[in-house]
Formats: sequence, C-alpha cells, structure tokens
Amino acid sequence: MAAAQGGTHHGGSFPLGLARVMSESSTAKAKPATFAELPALLTSAPHRLLFLAGSVAVLLSMAWWALELTWMRFGLGSWPQPSIPPGWAHAMLIQYGMFPLFMFGFLLTVFPRWLHRRALPRACYVPVAGCVFGGYVLANVGLLDLPWLLKLGFVVMLAGYLIGGWTLATVLRASEDRDDHARSCLLALGFGTLGLLAFLVYLFGGPVACAMLAIRLGTFGLLLPIFFTVTHRMLPFFSGNVAKDYVVVRPRWSLTLVWVLLLTHALLDWRGALGWLWLVDIPLALVFGWHALAWQPWKARRPGLLAVLHLAFAWLPLAFVLFAVQDVIYAINGQQLLGRAPLHALAIGYFGSMLVAMVTRVTQGHSGRPLQMGAVAWLCFGLLQIVVLLRIRAELGGDVYWWLAIAAYGWLLAFLPWVLRSVWIYLTPRVDGKPG
Repeated sequence: MAAAQGGTHHGGSFPLGLARVMSESSTAKAKPATFAELPALLTSAPHRLLFLAGSVAVLLSMAWWALELTWMRFGLGSWPQPSIPPGWAHAMLIQYGMFPLFMFGFLLTVFPRWLHRRALPRACYVPVAGCVFGGYVLANVGLLDLPWLLKLGFVVMLAGYLIGGWTLATVLRASEDRDDHARSCLLALGFGTLGLLAFLVYLFGGPVACAMLAIRLGTFGLLLPIFFTVTHRMLPFFSGNVAKDYVVVRPRWSLTLVWVLLLTHALLDWRGALGWLWLVDIPLALVFGWHALAWQPWKARRPGLLAVLHLAFAWLPLAFVLFAVQDVIYAINGQQLLGRAPLHALAIGYFGSMLVAMVTRVTQGHSGRPLQMGAVAWLCFGLLQIVVLLRIRAELGGDVYWWLAIAAYGWLLAFLPWVLRSVWIYLTPRVDGKPG
C-alpha cells in the first residue's frame, strides 16, 4: 500500500534506503566546495539552496527577537525599534520567511516526484530562493527603524511566493495525477500569498485588521496546513517501510476536514469571536489525536530518525488540547488563562520539532550520508523540547519578559550546532559522488 501511494518517488525527497548506510570514515572525507564551485553546487538542487537560506534564517530571526526581548526586559540603550509592533514583526518574518524557506526547498524538490514529472531546472527555483531569502533579509534589516526597507523586503518576498506558487501550479497542471497532497500544499501557498498581500496593505497605510488577518493566515492557512499535509503523506509512508506489521493509515477525508476547521478557526479568531473557537478546536484536537494513535508510534521507535517524527507530531494534538482548554475557559468566564502557550506549543513544539526531524532526514539522505539522527540532531531536538516548556512557562505569570528571553536564547543554543553542521553539508559535495 505504501508503494502504491508513495512509491519510490518519495525516496528522493526524504530518502529511505536504510541499507545505503555509509561509514563515518567516508563521511569525514567530504570537503567543502571551492569558491568557484559554490554557485553550481548550491544550485544543484532546490533543497540545498533553500535549506541553506533557511538555516541562516533560523538563527537570524531568533537573534533579533532575543535582542528585542533583552531590550524590553533590561534596556539596550539606543537599540533601534521597528516601525511596527515587535510581536507582529516576529510572527510575520518567522511564519512567512524562516519556515517557508524550508517548505519551498522541500516542495520544489518533491512536487515533480509526487506528480511523476521531471525535476525542475535551476531557473525555476533559484529566483524563488533569491526573492524569499533576499526579501526576508531586507525586512529583517528594516526592523532597525528603516520602514522603507521593511516594506521593500515584504514586496520582494511576495515576488518569491508568486514565482514559487506559479512554478508548482505549472507542475500540477502538467500532470495527469491530481494528487491531494500536492493540491493541499499549493492551496496553502495561495493563502500564504494572500497573507503577504494583506500585510503589505497594512504596511502601506491600510487598516490594522489586515495585519491581524496576515498573522492568522500565516499560522492556520499556510504553516499548519503544509506541515500537516506533508506529515499526513510522509510519516505513515516512512513508518510502513521500516516498522514490522505496520498498517499504513492515510485517510483522504482528514485533509478536507482539517482545512475546513483551520480556516474556520482563523476566521473566528480574526473577527474576535473567541467564545466560539471551542467549536473548531475540540474537533481539531480529536482529529489530530486520532492520527497520532492511528499512526502507531509504538511500532516506530527505531530508528531514531523515524521516532522523532512521531514525537514531533505528538505536539500537534497536545497544542490543540491546550487551545480547546483555553477556549472553554474563555467561553465560561471571558479569561484567556493560557495566553499564547497553545500557540507556542504548536509553533515551537510541532513546527520546530518537525523541522529538525524532516530537514535532518533530507539533509542526511541527499548528501549521501547515513539516515541517522546523529548526536548533533539529537541534541538540537532534545534542547528544543526544553525551549517549548520554557516558552509555555512564560505565559504562567511572574517575570514574563525574563522567561521569554530565556526561551529565545534557548532556541539559539539548541539550533546553533545543528545549523553549523547543516551549513557545512550544504557547502559540501555529496559524499557518494552523486549529483544534487
């Protein structure tokens, strides 16, 4: 069943090939490309270029946020302030810049495989990387009290989304296979583009409601639909190829149901109808919890690279249990006792943990290395779980900005070794001598 639904075409995106385990000695022989070789190497595959950019963004986004929180808590003299609320800047650049760099790298690689088309040429994905990452960097610099540069950055990012979305739509149109997962991911990118447009309207003088819509679409229209869609396709496929007596469960109905519930959540939240959110968040908690059990994590404890996928997914139902609890309390007495704890259980717990798990898998396999977590990835994953708890703790009272700053610096500590190792790999030819 796994072969019928995923087939060997998944092997190139999140390679399985567990028998293709290479020795550490051969891995150690990898040498970085020369300066003259770098352009060809970095553009040899979408994931290599965009994952490199995303790895830089993982540190850049949180470095600015950590410094901003330090200024809020302790003061940093004349630290320049953004022309928009710092929390909005944090949300927008992580949701539309940092995470999407990895998502575009993945989707531009796997769309042709999912839809049985040829791999995309450089001309299709290099502009996407250039615009999304270039705009992201410009916008980050624009946070240093340079509003014109902030606007320019988001305009350039929007261009990258339009190019990327058009490229993926072209692949889908050319295919006879109307793949549900491909269509779901493309729809999410459409909502992401809409969110960027809404935020630009706000930046150029539009109503605050446009910014609020953009932030909610980033979470519930862009990131969560893509993360869940990819998990829905890949996690049972990986498990079925490794775990003994594993039953692949990949229901078509759940993608549609989750989409309807997420968009309803975004609309209710945007319009301030918080007393009704429990109507969608309780079903979402149940649907995600059902998937967590249906995917039989107890059968997927080995290898570690598979186990972390299930561990990362466990944060998704937990996050919506927290959302649902908060919703019910609010409907009863009008208090949001948990603050942003549910949101960060989702953002750091699910998105962050799944990012480490999935990107590590792609990076290892596409560089010809063993499909293993390794000490650096385990360290990152483990520390990130502590960061989630610290961020949730910040919502429970006390010196809030102190706890927020600790969580932000904790993110940097967790990711720094992982980013350095990943960047080394992206700047290094494959250890098996193959292209890509």
